[in-house]
Amino acid sequence: MKSSDLVKSLSITNLANRRAAVAERIRTALDLLTEAEQLAKTAHLGFPRLVLDDSHALRGAQALTGEYASRADAQKAILHTVDAQGWDYLLSESGLRTFMDARAREQWHQQIREGEVPELTAANIEATFTELHGARGDMFERGVIQCFRRLSWNYRTNQPFRFGKRIIVTSLVSHGFPNHRAINELDDLMRVFHVLDGKPEADHRHSVYYLVDGARQQGQTEAENDYLRLQWFKNGNGHLTFKRPELIEKMNLILAKHYPNALASEAR
Repeated sequence: MKSSDLVKSLSITNLANRRAAVAERIRTALDLLTEAEQLAKTAHLGFPRLVLDDSHALRGAQALTGEYASRADAQKAILHTVDAQGWDYLLSESGLRTFMDARAREQWHQQIREGEVPELTAANIEATFTELHGARGDMFERGVIQCFRRLSWNYRTNQPFRFGKRIIVTSLVSHGFPNHRAINELDDLMRVFHVLDGKPEADHRHSVYYLVDGARQQGQTEAENDYLRLQWFKNGNGHLTFKRPELIEKMNLILAKHYPNALASEAR
């Protein structure tokens, strides 16, 4: 599948060309700054310097705790900011972020934080999107397994396990607000439900966070949608009740596929 099939609302070629134009102007601007610095130096004038902080981000001259940025480092740091936001935008517009499980999303955000994203060219976009789309099925099944491991209160290593009618979600709410860790895991679960139900995957902008936070703002401690009912308590924990037993059975079949001996032992 081509990246243009995944991101229909924009032209990948046009975006890559605009990025190249931005990069060219950044190089020109840095060249002019270097020239201005040399002129100031020969005239015994002052000139502001850019520094890199511990995260390798550019800061102004007042950030004297960092190290002065070389011409190459400054260009790299600026283009990283350009590319990182571009990749984030592409993931949102394409819908690829929607089916990435919590682990895949965290890995991606870590790569962005550490500047390990590839240059935003048409070829790199094509290769990255093809790889992510090809891993769709693996991420989906991994999401089912990880959902169970993290959400099921009665999970024990090497014991028969399956999704039941209810589970306990620890720290669903923290200091009165939805806990992003728990919410990410519930969003993985919602993603699974949509796929198993034959429906389009829910957009990440309509996540469980908005469901819980909307109820919280109205002074409620319960919320529900088509697939689950949530109730949370003063200790922050939540009780989750599944509303579609037939989808739970489908998830258990996925667990059985990866851990056949576990569910087989339960049948004996």
